[in-house]
Amino acid sequence: MRVLHQVDSFTRTPFTGNPAGVVLDADGMTDADMLAVARELNNSETAFVLPPDGADHDVRVRFFTPTTEVPTCGHATVGAHFARAVEYGLPSGSLVQKTGGGLRQRVEIIRDGDGDGDRVRIGMHQGAADLGPELDGTQVDRLLRALGAKSGDLADAGPVQIVSTGHSKVIVELRDRAAVDGLRPDPAALTALSHEVGSNGWFVFTRATGEAELLTWARMFAPAIGIAEDPVTGNGHGPLGAYLVHHGIVPAPGGRLDFTGRQGVAMGRPGEVGVRVDVRSGSRRGGELHVSITGDATTAFRARLNA
Repeated sequence: MRVLHQVDSFTRTPFTGNPAGVVLDADGMTDADMLAVARELNNSETAFVLPPDGADHDVRVRFFTPTTEVPTCGHATVGAHFARAVEYGLPSGSLVQKTGGGLRQRVEIIRDGDGDGDRVRIGMHQGAADLGPELDGTQVDRLLRALGAKSGDLADAGPVQIVSTGHSKVIVELRDRAAVDGLRPDPAALTALSHEVGSNGWFVFTRATGEAELLTWARMFAPAIGIAEDPVTGNGHGPLGAYLVHHGIVPAPGGRLDFTGRQGVAMGRPGEVGVRVDVRSGSRRGGELHVSITGDATTAFRARLNA
């Protein structure tokens, strides 16, 4: 009997944050089986946990949107390892997951407490950031129209740029929260632009949060892979952190930046992501940027899966 967990990631309050389906014992499921479950749940991603197929990792995890498999996913990683920690009573510690895209990522289980009421958080090391192409002026104009934003809404601290820590996002900074919250995207226009630039996720943020404990306030759209809007995006916040450090938009004293970003308010599913960027010596300008994220999670429900 397979068990399905529905986990809300980047929150401790059920029915907020970002929901992810998790199947902990997915061995024997076909690609079609996994896609069918993901389509039925209709979360932005569902995680399927499998035994390792090599000595260089501890567990495999595959991630499916309702329409396709994706190489990695932040909130579904948090959800999968939170479910494993709770279901199996796992202690604090680290492990390596291999994703369907072949990525190997270190995951941390962090338990605060010593009983059934433990706070269980999950950390995910996304690895070195890849700073990709910048969109040109015509593409930026089309993007703003597709998002439902005005030209004056765009901040001018850095470019509109593709950044990846495993699953690329286009990073777009707007001037204030009202501009971010007021977006009314055109999914078809965003999908067409995604195909043109080669990135499916549009991560839109502002640093004008109005709250001292928050550095960023964001939304994320990925209609090209069946996600009209994603509530709270780990694989958006990681590239965002690298972008902020790479362009010197936010200082990284001692080669490290730690911050908290909030997302999902516009959808009624607020959540928060802890982001850490470490600057390591390397051949790139300013060194390599290694990113990790941390998040809380909570189980919304657990049920038998008839599949």
